[in-house]
Amino acid sequence: MTLTSRRSFLIAGSATAAAVLVPVAASGTATAAPKASGKTISVAAGETYELAATTQVSQLTIGTGGKIVAPTGYDISLTVDGVETGQLLTATGGTATLIQAGTYRGDVVLTVAESNDVTYQTLTFPFRQALYVGSDGVDSAKSVLSAVRGGKVTDAAARNVSITSTGECFNGVYVESGSYTLQGTAISLTGNGRSDFAGYGAAVVGDGSSTKLVVDGARVSNKGVVRTTVIADNGANVLVKDSFLRARNGVLPSDYQATVETPYMESVPWMLGLDGNVRATNLIGKNSIATYLNSTVFSETWGALSVEGGSGLKLTSINSHVGNTGDYGYGTYAIGDATVRVLGSRFDVGSYATIIAGPAAVVHYGDSTRDAVAALNTELALGLSNAELKSIPERNTVVNSGHFGYMFFGAGQLTLDGGTVINSERATFLNKGQQTTIKVDGSKGARLNPRDGIILQMIELDDPGPVPVNGKMMNVGVYTEPTTDPTKNSSFDVTAVHSNDGAATFSSIKLKGDFYNGMRNGKNMVLIFEGSSVEGVISATKAKHRVPSIDSSTFYELGIVTNTVQAAVNNGVVVQLNSGSTWTVTGTSYLTSLTLAADAAVKAPRGRTVKLTVDGTETAITAGSTYTGALTLTVA
Repeated sequence: MTLTSRRSFLIAGSATAAAVLVPVAASGTATAAPKASGKTISVAAGETYELAATTQVSQLTIGTGGKIVAPTGYDISLTVDGVETGQLLTATGGTATLIQAGTYRGDVVLTVAESNDVTYQTLTFPFRQALYVGSDGVDSAKSVLSAVRGGKVTDAAARNVSITSTGECFNGVYVESGSYTLQGTAISLTGNGRSDFAGYGAAVVGDGSSTKLVVDGARVSNKGVVRTTVIADNGANVLVKDSFLRARNGVLPSDYQATVETPYMESVPWMLGLDGNVRATNLIGKNSIATYLNSTVFSETWGALSVEGGSGLKLTSINSHVGNTGDYGYGTYAIGDATVRVLGSRFDVGSYATIIAGPAAVVHYGDSTRDAVAALNTELALGLSNAELKSIPERNTVVNSGHFGYMFFGAGQLTLDGGTVINSERATFLNKGQQTTIKVDGSKGARLNPRDGIILQMIELDDPGPVPVNGKMMNVGVYTEPTTDPTKNSSFDVTAVHSNDGAATFSSIKLKGDFYNGMRNGKNMVLIFEGSSVEGVISATKAKHRVPSIDSSTFYELGIVTNTVQAAVNNGVVVQLNSGSTWTVTGTSYLTSLTLAADAAVKAPRGRTVKLTVDGTETAITAGSTYTGALTLTVA
């Protein structure tokens, strides 16, 4: 059957019955013609055949070294019984794919489609996709329609279609500079992708500032290296609602070398304390928006909801279940000036709820109140109706992490409020030498529950960084634990508050846990308590990793330290107990500044007493006072 228009067509029953495109004009000729008999094609070993138009046969045979290629300006894709298959990358780190030698039987369609080349930095990726949507709707000349099965496809929406791929680097749906809805779509991509910075090999891509893509009731299950489920790029606005997204790791090419150079990156930099080779989603480009509403989003490891590079990016999770099925991974990532909001969601993560990589990231975890969701509906232009808004239940956010709560790999702001509950095996906040603004408001029930009893841990950045190898930045560095004590920096004031300090404010909350500043070089821990109580140790410390060196084989040791409390060197501890606040000191604590409001108090656990020395002199603890210098609080 021939399509006479790019627009408003029906994909009915068997995919190939309605999915063969109008033959395109050929350019060039075959270097060797295939042997054709009836509905079969045979390409001999070592021969190359340039296929001029989309062709449907019952059997395709390609000998060793044989090739089927498309004319210049076109790309070729193979489907068998409606499944894209057979196509593999020609080289590790490359971009081109080739149909592999072998025999393919069934409903065999070779689609010759107009090229959709996408450039990312230094590389150009030859995208092939089942469904291409542009500003005028579906473009059949750029689509591999034999891979779209069932349902109905129009210029405005695709409903109840399925797309399956077992080849490499095949995209499901690519929407560029258009408005489109995917409803009830089922996509399964098995086999490696190539770049989740470009979206090469992703299930769904929204690209361009005029793109508004709604993914409603979808089920996407991918397995493969960087075989991402959903990507928003270059200013696109993508809303995923009532959907299920899952990405599982693939097998890296045997000659792949781990790198931080993004055009070639196919696995997570282990220096984040992670492993894995696929992120479930990615948000990239400038001013792109991705919102996940009432959806389930899981990666095996690496990350579930990622933000990578760009500027003005906005990532939101509302009433969604997000996490990792493996032992390592994050829920969200916040880099640059990204805004990340998590409302009414449940996070079950291997390593971190969020990695904050700064330098100006803003992250908020809170409740999905009616007012908050309505405000986001307006700000993000989600297009939710009043009925939809009313149907969204109000929930609090719960995080369950098998490692840390939040990791600061760069500067940023983090706010936790509403009824948010953070359960983590290790410290709630892990600050690797970064400027932070942490705000926790417990007035509506927010709680922090670190199983190891540490609420805030500050340490030096233990990322060894990439190493230049043959002109590329490779992930082969080794972190080595310092063996000497830090040298006092006489110009750094450990009693003052600096703009680049690690700061945290806790309001209207009851806290039980410790706070440690294990920095070596010029960064204070600044803690402000407003109408709150805290029970634990707050101190400068010597922080030491469990092992003397860490490389890619022991990545999981990053961030894990033991603490030996000691007087501050270049790691001041500034504590401010504002009105209505109480600190119950449970063990020896070394501070550099302590300020108490007129109704604040420092006390010891029942049956014990607390003593303060300032520069070695025992000093009474008096409400309304400020103490600076070498402060030591002991409990007897």
